[in-house]
Amino acid sequence: MSPSPRPVPPRPGLGAQKARLAEILRVDQAGELAAVHIYRGQQAVMRHAPGRQRIADQLRDMEGHEQVHLDRFDQLLGERAVRPTLMSPVWRAAAFALGAGTALLGEKAAHACTEAVETVIEQHYAGQVAELEARDPALAAELSQFRDDELAHKAVAIEEGAREAPAYPLLSAVIRAGCRAAIKISEKI
Repeated sequence: MSPSPRPVPPRPGLGAQKARLAEILRVDQAGELAAVHIYRGQQAVMRHAPGRQRIADQLRDMEGHEQVHLDRFDQLLGERAVRPTLMSPVWRAAAFALGAGTALLGEKAAHACTEAVETVIEQHYAGQVAELEARDPALAAELSQFRDDELAHKAVAIEEGAREAPAYPLLSAVIRAGCRAAIKISEKI
């Protein structure tokens, strides 16, 4: 008898839901950590640029929202005995560099970064909310609120001209692809 051409996935067992919840919390904590550092990188550039204090203040406000989310995920990781991703130091540095880099390209590029990231995160949270609403309605409600906050950031970015950034389609596509890759990696590592 020849082996099956496709691997047989593991059967869900008693630990499957707990493992999946750990993946959800780990990746969401990593995402909020990255968001905080993207905004910090953008602010590091904008607060020193002449005439950019308004956007620096706007970025600081959005960072504050992300910090609230990060604090909550840090708390959930502790309560549910879930380790954070081992990639945290890499994500922290990469996110700061992404934020600073897009800000160096200009205000609209910084907003394009926000729009691209929030587009991926909005979809990511929506999927998690649908997955958890029957199993953990309280967590699903929290994730839904966080998704709404991310949608508000995306709306601000669009209103501020994100789609007018130089090379917007390419910039946005690269950032979205990077976010999706970071999600997959953070779930497991």
